[in-house]
Amino acid sequence: MNFYVYLICTKKNDNSLISYVGYTNDLIKRLSAHNSSQGAKFTRGKKWKLIYKKKFNSKIEAMKYEYKLKKDRNKRKLLKLRFK
Repeated sequence: MNFYVYLICTKKNDNSLISYVGYTNDLIKRLSAHNSSQGAKFTRGKKWKLIYKKKFNSKIEAMKYEYKLKKDRNKRKLLKLRFK
């Protein structure tokens, strides 16, 4: 089974960007959950757009990379700049 690490973004009222990093085995279902306020509590009530994904062969690999991406603010910032 494949797993994905993803980065989603949305714009705040002041036009700044906020992002969320997660992992899943079904990207379409997960993004739909985030956009219908059934995803993580942080993502509720906002319209999210997928801007980055990376595929992994195991859940453990995906979880390790998710942790790394969450901590790497510079990489997230570069990915968000592409979204603007």
